[in-house]
Amino acid sequence: MKIKSAELETVCGITSKLPDNDLPEVAFAGKSNVGKSSLINALMNRKSLARTSAQPGKTQTINFYNISKELYFVDLPGYGYAKVSKEVKEKWGKMIEKYLRSSKQLKAVFLLIDIRHEPSANDVLMYDWIVSNGYDPIIIATKLDKINRSQVAKNVKIIREKLKCKPGTMIIPFSALSKQGRDEIYEIIENLIGD
Repeated sequence: MKIKSAELETVCGITSKLPDNDLPEVAFAGKSNVGKSSLINALMNRKSLARTSAQPGKTQTINFYNISKELYFVDLPGYGYAKVSKEVKEKWGKMIEKYLRSSKQLKAVFLLIDIRHEPSANDVLMYDWIVSNGYDPIIIATKLDKINRSQVAKNVKIIREKLKCKPGTMIIPFSALSKQGRDEIYEIIENLIGD
């Protein structure tokens, strides 16, 4: 997959109307600080188009990145961030749900899980929620460079068991540093938008 251009095209806040795009969309969900912006930047071959931050909870909007005028990467707000009020969390939840239910172009949802830790209750909820909205999430196990190679299979198995993944669910270990896993993600996206 060749990325010829990448630009942030639309930013939707809680009250915004979602864009009626005519290109395929792939969405990225994950809790705050899981490395979502780093993944999106790595996929776009950009250093900082998606803003990364040491302060979790940076993405509070739904961001649509136009990729090579062929598809959209849709960055969903991070969930599970403790410093936000319950009311704001509920609004983010409604915003994500509205998007999942109303997008006519959404081809897949990638759910990011930190490979170092067992999925949290929020991760499990998000997985179940994506499934209940009619999608089979593709799991990206981020921060691969932070564990030993010998731990990878065991940690992937823990993610699979804890999320109670449906048979055949793909789990792709990914490192934003080494870009390991990026080609597999590209291949999945190409297959999805080629349909």
